[in-house]
Amino acid sequence: MEFYEVIKKRRSIRKYKPDSIPDDVLRRILDAGRIAPSAKNIQPWKFIIIKDQKNKERVAEACRGQRWMADADVIVCGCALEKIAWGRMGGYMSSFAVDLAIAMDHIILAAANEGLGTCWIGAFEEKRVKEILGIPDDVRVVALTPIGYPAEEPKDRGRKDFNEVFCYEKYS
Repeated sequence: MEFYEVIKKRRSIRKYKPDSIPDDVLRRILDAGRIAPSAKNIQPWKFIIIKDQKNKERVAEACRGQRWMADADVIVCGCALEKIAWGRMGGYMSSFAVDLAIAMDHIILAAANEGLGTCWIGAFEEKRVKEILGIPDDVRVVALTPIGYPAEEPKDRGRKDFNEVFCYEKYS
């Protein structure tokens, strides 16, 4: 697919076919996250790839009961290493969440390019996800996404007009 077409076609998918993702395809998708940019190239992330059905079900339950997530072939949990992230982004915050979001979006767009569906998951109970996946206390769970073959093709939900989102030279 052409790059801009991938961006335009990507939608949140909540229904998946039971088909498995070939290992080489999954590796390409995950590698897109690995090579993502980060502040000062620190790469403060670790991704957990969840394929075991019982683990997927437990994680989906910790994501506010979004059980449909477990129907995807894989769930990716994006973890940020807050201690090593660049600490002066904007002079007031660490880069860990932004860095992880960039890497996760690379994974999501790479999946779309392969004809796979994803859904950014921000609704989760971090403590429960950490317990299930054995994530250390000093590591932050920022986002998760299921990855699988879509069993639906959602309609375009529309977007705001260009001029409503962008302004030139000054905020207006």
